[in-house]
Amino acid sequence: MDLNLLFDSIDEDIIESLIDINSVGRSITINSYSVPDIDGFDIAIIGVTDIRGTKYKGDLEKAPFFIRRKFYDLKKGAGSYNIIDLGNLRNGINYEDTTARLSEVSHYLISKNILPLIIGGTHDLMLSQYQAYEGFEKLISCLNVDAIIDLNDSKEAPLNERFMYDLFTKDPNYLFNYIHLAYQGYLNDQTTLDTLGSLFFDHIRLGEVKKNLHEMEPLIREADVLSFDIGAIQEQYCPGSPISQVFGLSGEEACQLTWYSGLNAKMSSVGIYEYYPDYDADSFKTASVIATMLWYFIEGFYNRKNEKGFGSSDYLKYEVSLDKEPQSIIFYKSKMSEKWWMEVPYPKEYHKFARNAIVPCNYSDYTTANKGEIPERWLEMQTKFG
Repeated sequence: MDLNLLFDSIDEDIIESLIDINSVGRSITINSYSVPDIDGFDIAIIGVTDIRGTKYKGDLEKAPFFIRRKFYDLKKGAGSYNIIDLGNLRNGINYEDTTARLSEVSHYLISKNILPLIIGGTHDLMLSQYQAYEGFEKLISCLNVDAIIDLNDSKEAPLNERFMYDLFTKDPNYLFNYIHLAYQGYLNDQTTLDTLGSLFFDHIRLGEVKKNLHEMEPLIREADVLSFDIGAIQEQYCPGSPISQVFGLSGEEACQLTWYSGLNAKMSSVGIYEYYPDYDADSFKTASVIATMLWYFIEGFYNRKNEKGFGSSDYLKYEVSLDKEPQSIIFYKSKMSEKWWMEVPYPKEYHKFARNAIVPCNYSDYTTANKGEIPERWLEMQTKFG
């Protein structure tokens, strides 16, 4: 694939302003004229400027510019970065062309073990992230952070308010689980919540996320795809979203979630969407928050543990006996990260479930089993396999 045909280079004025040799911008490869050979890179940044998925007016197409300007000026973290900024994806003649291009490029990058990191654009581009996995012959899990569950059933609604119908019903379907974090109950109707429940999809409301932020890590560890609508963040931190509320995640909590996402060795695609610079404060504080989220994701990424399979000496194996069905539950604990997983049986004729049969969990799930109780997460996954 010739990426030079699909990407515009980075704005010269951003590159010319890079003076500090310790900055992020001086520590990554930037498409300033043409895209170099991408083999060997770990992460590829993709800017999206197409605005045809939303009803809101404004300079959404300038979002990658302001995010980059803030991101490049941050100090580089520890270790070396192996990151390329490909520039902005060229828009198609119609919106479907743009989304198809993003899906095709993301698929190409993932096939080379390069993580696409998408900035800018509307939230319906999560569908392009998902479609990038078509042809890989595996079931994947998608993590979505958003105040609103975009299941609007009106065909007149803009794409970024109704794309989840396509996500759930696409054929072929390779969605194993969908995890929605930080939805706000008063912004979502009960029918939508009931739909997620009927599909056995995880959906955690804002208050529960804020109260038990650390408990979200196993859910995040299950995901292959992350999409983050910045409207989930409080208006005081991110005014650059037309749906930002007084209540929501703090900037620090958003960074914590992206840090967990970076640590997740299974995660292979990330998108941060719905930044409208026209709505932002004069200091572009929203762009600063998004830049910091990117920084924390990258720090997490470069702190991933290179653990081998669960049958290796990298893990401790515990079998907890129960006086009911199941007669026992097997847990694994990483010696390197001290994180926990549990094994959930699945019908052996359904080999497609094998990749998801060892489920991320917390130490509390292990203690629950030791009390003779079946962890709720185990029951949820058993239902999915059934």
